Amino acid sequence: MEDVDGARTADAVRSRPEPVLVDDLATWVTGLLDDAGWARDAASVAAARADLVAAVRERTTPLVLVSAEVGLGVVPSTSAGRRFRDELGLLNAELAAVCDEVVLLVAGLPVPLKVAAPRE
Repeated sequence: MEDVDGARTADAVRSRPEPVLVDDLATWVTGLLDDAGWARDAASVAAARADLVAAVRERTTPLVLVSAEVGLGVVPSTSAGRRFRDELGLLNAELAAVCDEVVLLVAGLPVPLKVAAPRE
């Protein structure tokens, strides 16, 4: 196991031939927002998100991404909370679009949201 700096996460996803676990994306997004000074529409946040999504799309070996769910609870009362919710929600949606499988855990029970197509 290796702890990879947030800025190198996409590179690790691209370069590791062995199975990779990214735990967790909420902390990754928080680091990006901190580095950008929580500026709305920071180009660095969008670029890092696009880079990670591209790396996941390109990956052909096992990868597990762990993220927090956002959007089912109350609307955060602070602008920083809303910014975090929006950025993590966008990342989750973009990653879900390129992943073979997506599973939501509710009370410890897996709820499949997207099931991988059977392999021939």
